[in-house]
Amino acid sequence: MIENVFNIPILTLLIFIPIAGIGLLTLIPAANTRAIRFTTLGVAGLNQLLALTLLFGFDPTTYKMQFAESAAWIPEIGVTYVLGVDGMSLLLLLLTTFVALISVSCSWSAVEKQVKGFMICLLLMETGMIGVFVSLDLILFFLFWEIGLIPMYFLIGIWGGQRKLYATLKFFLYTIFGSVFMLVGIMALYYAHGQTTGEYTFSLLKLYAVNYPYNLQFWVFLAFFLGFAIKVPVFPFHTWLPDAHVEAPTAGSVILAGVLLKMGTYAFLRFNLPLLPSASIAFTPFILILSVVGIIYGAFLALAQQDIKKLVAYSSVSHLGFVMAGIFALNQQGIDGGILQMINHGISTGALFLIVGMIYERRHTRRIEDFGGLARVMPVFAAFVLVVVFSSIGLPGTNGFIGEILILIGVFKANVLAAVLATTGIILAAVYMLWMYQRVIFGKITHPANEELKDLNGREIITLASIVLLILWIGIYPKPFLRLTSAGTSHLVSTVQQKHAQTQAQRVAIRVQGQAVWVSTSYRTGNRQNPNIEIQNKY
Repeated sequence: MIENVFNIPILTLLIFIPIAGIGLLTLIPAANTRAIRFTTLGVAGLNQLLALTLLFGFDPTTYKMQFAESAAWIPEIGVTYVLGVDGMSLLLLLLTTFVALISVSCSWSAVEKQVKGFMICLLLMETGMIGVFVSLDLILFFLFWEIGLIPMYFLIGIWGGQRKLYATLKFFLYTIFGSVFMLVGIMALYYAHGQTTGEYTFSLLKLYAVNYPYNLQFWVFLAFFLGFAIKVPVFPFHTWLPDAHVEAPTAGSVILAGVLLKMGTYAFLRFNLPLLPSASIAFTPFILILSVVGIIYGAFLALAQQDIKKLVAYSSVSHLGFVMAGIFALNQQGIDGGILQMINHGISTGALFLIVGMIYERRHTRRIEDFGGLARVMPVFAAFVLVVVFSSIGLPGTNGFIGEILILIGVFKANVLAAVLATTGIILAAVYMLWMYQRVIFGKITHPANEELKDLNGREIITLASIVLLILWIGIYPKPFLRLTSAGTSHLVSTVQQKHAQTQAQRVAIRVQGQAVWVSTSYRTGNRQNPNIEIQNKY
């Protein structure tokens, strides 16, 4: 790890500033909603600025963890408070603070009841998400992983739609189910490291130093897979997501799509690949199959939807299939593309949910058939939607194109058939997104209520303009973003290959030794065996 160049605990500040903001909100009377909103906006804005300062001290030429912080927490069982970021976690950290700021903005007029409780949930969610991306201790990681569950539960359950209780229960049960298996995997690594080295620890960097037996890797990979695949979600564990998106308030959907789902894909990169490389390689064909099925299945379901929000939710399942395919291509192009597409998905799909929320505030409906001709009464809105739709379908010049082309290059190297099938998802995305845009934005105004709609206000324009700026920046000049991750992904790929080679050598040695013992035993018991066989096998 590289010491903190700023000599201040900047990562700890990023975690606890939202907590301090929650403390401030408790002192403000619940009736003073204006002060509550501005305080939350100020806290989220401060965290965004603080996160941006990390870019000035970050060294993109090394794969090592930077801005490191470490302190003893529960030394009796090997739990430490250790934080750090590399290029991958830095990008996701920046995305988290940006999405948190956007979420406060889009809730300004949409949330009118229990505003204080809503803003407290947003800040607590930000703390949990930041903690996940900077934690380098498995127990600390698990703690922040679970913290994120609580505020999302309340965001959907209190401020959600008509079927919010069903969606909340489904979200909670799925997530808890996955978390149990993840905890089992964490404990298995803890004991395996202790038995191998004599040191029982949850420190991730220390766990990286050991190459675990293949049988252990296999079962721990399965445990982690269940925990992380549900969070992504990977097909067929996706069924909770559309319900959660549809019933969640706009800010909840933006956070869910923008950051929360990325916790699962991030965990695959941070844990499964470097800790369990041989199992990751063994499971690659299986995960590529699930990813491709998810890409196509999600696209066809999106095509069949009449609710705009549900359409965007199923498109999210399809797009995250691309991310998983890129990660498990297990080469640098695929992983770089997967990481960049995580950022792109957070920006573009978060913006789509934001747009749906804007028209829902005005019309209180999300059915496609209730719209049409919005370009005539909301031309500014129509222009912003067009850019975001182009981004979602991966049009050249937008962020989606860069991520998808890198993923497809990586997947082509790993499996040509999977890449060809995945490419159909891009075509289907263009079909359902452009079809939706045509029916909602173009054509005649057939509903009188649409004639009175107001175009975007200043706050909404600023919010969408900031997103469009990122869409075009990444699409036209992605080098700064790829430069942040290249050293880390290159090291990750080489680590997986080297550890896998070591594991394979160990397995061969065990098989050879076992064969030698069997031959030796057979010879001693009187079987007619050639004595030279024992010598050759032992050699």
